[in-house]
Amino acid sequence: MEQKAWLIFVIFTCLIASSCGRELKVDHKHKLPVYNHTLATILVEYASAVYISDLTELFTWTCERCNGLTKGFEVIELVVDIENCLQAFVGVAKDLNAVVIAFRGTQEHSIQNWVEDLFWKQLDLNYPGMPDAMVHHGFYTAYHNTTIRHGILHAVKEAKEFYGDLDIMVTGHSMGGAMASFCALDLVVNHEAKSVQVMTFGQPRIGNAAFASFYAKLVPNTIRVTNDHDIVPHLPPYYYYFPQKTYHHFPREVWLYSLGLGSLVYRVEKVCDGSGEDPTCSRSVTGNSIMDHLNYYGVDLMCQEWRSCRIVMDPRVAEYGKTDHKGNFILSRAPAMRVRSNEGEVKASA
Repeated sequence: MEQKAWLIFVIFTCLIASSCGRELKVDHKHKLPVYNHTLATILVEYASAVYISDLTELFTWTCERCNGLTKGFEVIELVVDIENCLQAFVGVAKDLNAVVIAFRGTQEHSIQNWVEDLFWKQLDLNYPGMPDAMVHHGFYTAYHNTTIRHGILHAVKEAKEFYGDLDIMVTGHSMGGAMASFCALDLVVNHEAKSVQVMTFGQPRIGNAAFASFYAKLVPNTIRVTNDHDIVPHLPPYYYYFPQKTYHHFPREVWLYSLGLGSLVYRVEKVCDGSGEDPTCSRSVTGNSIMDHLNYYGVDLMCQEWRSCRIVMDPRVAEYGKTDHKGNFILSRAPAMRVRSNEGEVKASA
């Protein structure tokens, strides 16, 4: 019995030893995306606005967060999946000459439970058409098997038919970043979309190294922004000693962190390598902060007040909606259409 236990220990030790130095690398033989600070500060405002629960203000783009660098944005479709507490919008940003798609992340009041759950998540779904690629079932399902996907695709089609062949920019924070990534891949692979750009904030890992390589090849213009000790980009955990089985980020990461020089503190924006798991970026520190997860570039990425999945909406704006038997609904309008609310007429584009 003692010999058997010793043999098991030796085999296990050998397996660990043999995996050392064999960390899987993401195949990135294509040109890596160039980080644009100005674009990041614009897209983070869209990622913040999608947290607004007052759908009248969001649909008419009159909310407190619907200003600044995103002023004049035209929402074409606002999708709310009540059943799964998901929210996203699609619209046109004329200053960017692009369709912008934004996904809401996990609400801050439930993020602790969500983080704890992610520690134990396993790769549990084969991604269609990608040999050996595995992904997180929950993140994949949140985009592919809910009201969200149908609404997003319909709105993108409407926007392009009206405005022509615009670029597509997809963004989201936290779980919204995971959904944004699956959305971008869906647009490229299944809908032959051209010029798709992705920028996410505080995104978790969503697949293995094989998936990350396919993703990097198909959606090369992707930036994942991480912030200081934000815990979520460290989840689900990356196991160096089991490269075949572990989750793996796709490139390219930009790590925001503070550098103290005496009494002065500088904010650094480090553009990381093309591995997706650059050991000198966010992986160089412990991911132990939820506060670092909720604010990027000085912008809050959370709800203004806790409403669970309840929403607020003007009855006149509700006239633009369609609801299914589960209570999920889509607010939709033709591009450039005017919207009426109790405050009066609001033009679709400023």
